[in-house]
Amino acid sequence: MISVTILCVGKLKEDYLRAACAEYLKRLGAFCKASVVELNEARLPEKPSQAQITAALAEEGKSILAKIPNGSYTAALCIEGERFTSERLADRMASAAASGKSSLVFIIGGSFGLSDEVKNACALRLSMSDMTFPHQLARVMLLEQVYRAFSINANTKYHK
Repeated sequence: MISVTILCVGKLKEDYLRAACAEYLKRLGAFCKASVVELNEARLPEKPSQAQITAALAEEGKSILAKIPNGSYTAALCIEGERFTSERLADRMASAAASGKSSLVFIIGGSFGLSDEVKNACALRLSMSDMTFPHQLARVMLLEQVYRAFSINANTKYHK
């Protein structure tokens, strides 16, 4: 069974977001071994300089890269990434599995995004939208889209 990991910088603070994530993780259990791994956000002052932000992203990046299993198909969520339809994401996930990848890893950075090192290490840069969303909400949206992708590939009624 394929495993899907969502690597996230930061923790969910709102109960309703945790409940939504739990629901999609439960649903994903029918298709894969799904998990969310929360990584600590680097501490920054209230008004950080660009150098402080870059250093924090590098620190977070090391933690992220250390958590990616060898041989995984990796996707970084970032604003400059490609926008996919749900069907195209389903195709990409199916192609990764068909090519022998037993692990799919999606990466969501903190409020300042992801380091170039992390983005460059990923097979895919994925954008959810031209709009900006809080990274906590992006986690719920990503889990829903991963569930939708598995549903599309399984020809279930969920995706209409």
